[in-house]
Amino acid sequence: MVKAIRFEKTGGPEVMKWVDVEVGEPGAGEIRIRQTAVGLNYIDVYFRTGLYPLPLPGGLGMEAAGEVIALGAGVEGLQVGDRVAYVGRPPGAYAQERVLPAAQVVKLPDAVSDEQAASVMLQGLTAQYLLRRTYRVQPGDTILIQAAAGGVGLLVCQWAKALGATVIGTVSSDAKAEVAKAHGCDHPIVYTRENFTKRVREITNGAGVPVVYDSIGKDTFEKSLDCLAPLGLFVSFGNASGPLPPIDSSEFAGRGSLFFTRPTLFTYMARRTDYEAMSAELFDVLASGKVNASINQRYALSDVGQAHADLEARRTTGSTILLP
Repeated sequence: MVKAIRFEKTGGPEVMKWVDVEVGEPGAGEIRIRQTAVGLNYIDVYFRTGLYPLPLPGGLGMEAAGEVIALGAGVEGLQVGDRVAYVGRPPGAYAQERVLPAAQVVKLPDAVSDEQAASVMLQGLTAQYLLRRTYRVQPGDTILIQAAAGGVGLLVCQWAKALGATVIGTVSSDAKAEVAKAHGCDHPIVYTRENFTKRVREITNGAGVPVVYDSIGKDTFEKSLDCLAPLGLFVSFGNASGPLPPIDSSEFAGRGSLFFTRPTLFTYMARRTDYEAMSAELFDVLASGKVNASINQRYALSDVGQAHADLEARRTTGSTILLP
């Protein structure tokens, strides 16, 4: 028997329980891995609270890294002892060991540690598709990233800066502004005391930005639109403050024929070739030092309730990992 987090009903952090589970042996096309580090993401909160429904009882967690300890029939390209990482559904990464499809994992290069990988598979691949595919950032662009001191935010700041962009980011405190600035954010805006729409217009000499990456949702939606230049792109990739209100298309017309998209990582990585290419690019920027995995919090997996409470209260910065 091994330990894992399970929950039987939606609710607060207290619904997550540290219990014994049977993992079983891998079937055809599957592997069993011993997990050494597990990533914590806001989507885990959405599943726990029921904003994103899951069959219950169930598990949580979308990403982890570890070592292959058993192979099912027909698995090629992997061996026992290989270091691997993954992101994917169904949730269940909050566990000491797990069986999952071999196609769900990627091998880790020596230059990327288990902890780095576990902290960036979801957030780092999200940053990859946001910056390289949803809106392909070019040298000289000025972009706005909401929640710049969060896990995705710090990765976007660093990566966009490495691409030659000027980065504007919103944060909730002076301390987070310093963190964001240290990670490539040229213009951190403390939204709790500054009008970030006004500041964006000032920074861009009234022009606005070509893209806003927004994971906050309800609280920032309209103000984010007001930061965009004509023909700009509003990218909604999260709902930390709650779902967006019903959208009136005239809001986009009246602000200059704006574009709107609600992308998901799992659409972008649905093809194995895309998953591999995205992961390779992520590992390359990590290995080069252009982007660093900012692991600012570590919790025992059994203490995941506290980790969720801190995440929801915005007491965390950068990435958080859970140690099985």
